[in-house]
Amino acid sequence: MNKKEDKTYTISNTDYQNLYKVFLSIKNEKELKAFLEDLCTKKEVESFVLRLKAAQILLEGETYEEVIDKISISSTTLARVSKALKYGTGYKNVLKK
Repeated sequence: MNKKEDKTYTISNTDYQNLYKVFLSIKNEKELKAFLEDLCTKKEVESFVLRLKAAQILLEGETYEEVIDKISISSTTLARVSKALKYGTGYKNVLKK
């Protein structure tokens, strides 16, 4: 019995750095839209939009219940967004008031 060759690619730090450089090289909204359409499914982009909106609403002082009433987001995803707001800097850096 032949073993199938494992072709699982291990993502390296360099791979992540290349992705970051690609994002930083995008010059305008039109280029970003085209890149995201190629890179992600429509559902994935919608998920980004909902997470960003949830973060905005939470930063405005709304409760979990109010966020869930306003947008269609799961409580699990909302908890992740809330945790990122509390302990991370990514959302805060891009959502400066």
